[in-house]
Amino acid sequence: MNFSLKRLAAYCLDHSSDIDEVLKELERETNLKTLAPQMISGPLQGQLFSLISKMVKPAHVLEIGTFTGYSTICLASGLKEGGTITTIESNVELKHISDKFFVKAGITDQVKQVWGDARKIVPELDGPFDLVLIDAGKKDYSYYYDLIIDKVNPGGLIMVDNVLWSGKVTASKKDNDTTVMDAFNKKIKEDERVDKVMLPIRDGITLIIKK
Repeated sequence: MNFSLKRLAAYCLDHSSDIDEVLKELERETNLKTLAPQMISGPLQGQLFSLISKMVKPAHVLEIGTFTGYSTICLASGLKEGGTITTIESNVELKHISDKFFVKAGITDQVKQVWGDARKIVPELDGPFDLVLIDAGKKDYSYYYDLIIDKVNPGGLIMVDNVLWSGKVTASKKDNDTTVMDAFNKKIKEDERVDKVMLPIRDGITLIIKK
């Protein structure tokens, strides 16, 4: 079968819920004002995060890796009344963008933005969390996972982004970064404390439910 993955993704997006105007504006600004705009979650992935959040109806969300706040806004869409999302970002130079769009999205009262190294911040967080998104430094994925697994409620959901690493995880010869990602994926596969499924959406997302 001959088909274009880009056209297929566009078709999926065309047949999903409409994208909020605030998110469209944020995507444009991210493309204009950041050096690595490809790091944004983007429309199809954002719609998935939003839908999952609405299904889980979390009281407490943890996001490791805010970037410009696109996924934060999506995750906040399903919060229970009075719910909160703690989002951690190391690059404070992005603050002017995320702050601006959290206001536009009307979620400033729900978001606790923390700036700094997640490896030092997460151990200080109390939890428990109902929903977690890991989307920060890939070499630290295994460390982040170990830090948060005991802070997630039973039945809670962990989502991990970029697990396919541009498809390089399937290569017979892997560079160092790809080897690290492949090792993390194997670690999750072998963890009997959780159920998991890896989805080939964009750069790959693994959904993990704590038993």
